[in-house]
Formats: sequence, structure tokens, C-alpha cells
Amino acid sequence: MQLQDILYKTQLLAVQGSTAVEINAVTIDSRNIKPGAVFVAVKGGVNGHQFIDNAIQNGAVAVVCETLPESRKEDVVYVQVADTAAAAGIMAHHFYGQPSTRLKLVGVTGTNGKTTIATLLYQLFSSLGYTCGLISTVQNRIGEATLEATHTTPDAVSLNRLLAQMADEGCSYAFMEVSSHAIHQHRIAGLQFTGAIFSNITHDHLDYHKTFDEYIRVKKAFFDHLPKEAFALTNMDDRRGMVMVQNTRAAIKTYSLKTTSDFKGKILDNNIMGLHMMVDEQEVHFRLIGEFNAYNLLAVYGAAVCLGEEKVMVLQALSVLNGAAGRFEYLISPNENVIGIVDYAHTPDALLNVLATIKKLRKGFEQIITVVGCGGNRDKTKRPVMAEVACEYSDKIIFTSDNPRNEDPQEIIKDMEAGVPAGSRRKCLSITDRREAIKTALSLANPSDIVLVAGKGHETYQEVKGVRNHFDDREVLREVFELLGK
Repeated sequence: MQLQDILYKTQLLAVQGSTAVEINAVTIDSRNIKPGAVFVAVKGGVNGHQFIDNAIQNGAVAVVCETLPESRKEDVVYVQVADTAAAAGIMAHHFYGQPSTRLKLVGVTGTNGKTTIATLLYQLFSSLGYTCGLISTVQNRIGEATLEATHTTPDAVSLNRLLAQMADEGCSYAFMEVSSHAIHQHRIAGLQFTGAIFSNITHDHLDYHKTFDEYIRVKKAFFDHLPKEAFALTNMDDRRGMVMVQNTRAAIKTYSLKTTSDFKGKILDNNIMGLHMMVDEQEVHFRLIGEFNAYNLLAVYGAAVCLGEEKVMVLQALSVLNGAAGRFEYLISPNENVIGIVDYAHTPDALLNVLATIKKLRKGFEQIITVVGCGGNRDKTKRPVMAEVACEYSDKIIFTSDNPRNEDPQEIIKDMEAGVPAGSRRKCLSITDRREAIKTALSLANPSDIVLVAGKGHETYQEVKGVRNHFDDREVLREVFELLGK
């Protein structure tokens, strides 16, 4: 393939050399360059322009950059573009044969619910007989094969390579989480989406986006760039649901529990056995629990109908699905004395949703005991808010480590403790060791009490000073259940 074949729709500013040069790979990491590749110098956490010489030494025959280097080699083609991140996505899309046009690609964005919605869509369409792909925080899947997921949304080159694999292996659909980072960093540039879903938006990732308005603007950009042939499905009950789609060219569809919409739901009953709902005049029971999952289920239902599936068949298939790992995943102790719930909730809004749901599940005076921490090297402003939410909805709270990364876990806990109301201090403990925190929570639990372990969900590691140590909240809960004879 020639370089000129994959530069279509990139914003070219200058070219030195012939773009008729043959290339055999598109790469954004100079360490992965092989002879014959084109290196795209993306500006990100690390500025790829610093590694142009390394890329050429490793065999790059062409370089795409925003600023042409002062010293240039005669046998290398240099292409200057306005934005290398956007160019990388467009070039990868062309290089891998425009994979998003060879299947139907549906993206899910929002603060909470992305993983559950994408996973349920994958499970639903697989159960309906389609071969599907999934790109999520928890895992990537091609048909029945599972691939490890390292980011919510992979980099542009990896993403197009993955979509190409899906198309080559016969996938009719691909369902993917679309994070705000991925939108802002142009990782989805060049992709053709059949549909996009908005779940909700609350304060998150302000360590990256700096302001909430900027976070909203980035999320909205996903819908702004949809083609007119696509659908844009939005949550009418979220105050910014219609803001997201106000400039889209796509066909706007809505879902809700509280207002008039295209796909309307109503909760009839919500208990530990699942949700009993009315959906578009159809009564149906789902295995998932909680109002937040009612919204997730409506989003999946609406998307499936937008994709041409028959309503009754969709509801029947959805009624037996379990959702994503580590999302309100509950474990009952061997003696059925205590319920343990593991959830990925790592934002104030997500924690509030989970705790409010648990509170509604109580039949009497069962205690809610919450184990919660906050990640290091992330938005510090949400730490006291997380603590405040935990105190409002819990009878006992244990603050502990999440993924401290390069921060001191005790300092993170101090930031959380600043949000504890004066009247709640007596019911709070701080235990830095997460295993001990879980063990303490279960030792405090009486029969029928509910212990929530929040923040890590599906993760099977704890990241401390750049090292990922094995740690799985679900495993620890089971071990401690046995140890304490609960």
C-alpha cells in the first residue's frame, strides 16, 4: 500500500518527498517501528516528535508530524499535518481497509453505564444469532474469543486493527465504549458509527479535562460528528441528554423512566432478585438490579430497536442476561448470613446510585457497610464527595486504598476524610490495607447485613508505585466469608 492511499481526508500542510512510497504499517510508537512503516508523531502525554529520529533509525520510511524537523533525511518522506492524533486515526482506518464500514459499529459514551450497556448489547446480539465484537473496560471480544483490555478505548491504530480482525472474522456488529479521553485524543477519528448512545454525565475526569464544561463539550463532540445515516440515542432524564444531540445530523431517539420518550420504561418492583418493569407497554422481569440498571436496559433495548430488531424478541432475550462483571455483582456468604456486593463505582454519582439501590433493597433494619477508596493520581476533588456520599447512605464506612498508584494511600484517605460530616465520624474507620478493610467490614456484619466493596469491580490487581499486584475484591470476599464462617 502506498502512503498517498491513506492520507485522504487528513489536513495536509506540507509534503517533502513522494507520497507514492510503499508502506507496510502505521505506527504511533517509535519502539514498534519495523522497516517500511510510517511513523505518526502524535502529541499526547509524551510528544511523539521527540522520537522521530528513533523511528527513522528503526526503519520508518515516512514521518507524519505537525512540526517538520529542522534536519531531514533525503530518503524519508515527511508529511506535515494540522493534527497528528486525528491523522493517525484516519490513516489507520484506511490502512486496515475501513473496518468500521464492514460491520455496524455502535459507540456508548457517558460517565456511568458505558461498560454495562456495551456488554449487554454484545450479549444480546450474540444471543440473537449474530457474531459480534466488544470493546470495553473489562474485556475485548471477537465472537467467543476474549482479549485483554488495557484501556477503555484503545489507541487509534490498535482500535482499527481490532475492528479489522472483527470484520475479517465475520462480526456483523461491534459495540464499544467511547471514553472522553478517546474523543479528545482523536482515537475514534475516521471511524464510521452506525449509532451512538448517551447514558448520563456527572463530574469525572476533571484531572484531565480541568472543567466540567470542557468535559461536556468533549462528550458532545462524539454526537456532533455522527453521519446523518446513524442514530443518536440519548437519556431524556439526564439534564444534559438533549444538549448532547442538539447539533447532531443523526436521527435522534430518546429513552427515559420519568418523561415522555421514544423508549419508555417504568419500574414496577426492584429487589435482590432483579427488576420488574413495564417497557413500552410490555411487562418484563430482568436479572439486573437498581434504577441505574433500568436506564442501562432501556438504552440497550432502544439501540436494538434502532438497529432493526423486533421489540418483543429483544425484551425476551434481555430478560435472561446478567450484565458486566464487577457491576453490582453480588455474592452471598456460604451460610447465607451476609450479602457482599462488588461494584466498580468510582465516582460520587456512581457510588450514590449503588448505595441508593442497596438502601431500597433492605427489607428491615439491615446495616449497609461500605468499603471505599479513591484512586491515586486522579481527580482529587471527588475524594471528599465520595466520602460524604458513603456517609449519607451507609451505617458503617471503612476508607481504604483503591489503586494508590504513585500517591501515598494514607494521604488519599485523608483527602476523603475531609468530606466526612461531623455527625458521621463515629461510624467511620480508616484501614489502608484493602484486604484488612474488607475483612473488618465482614467481621462487623450481622446476619442479613449488606457489605458493599466499591471502586475496583472487575479489576484483578491493585496498582502501587507502578507495580500491579494481584487483588480481586470478589476473591477476597469469598476467602473472608470462609475464614469468618459467615
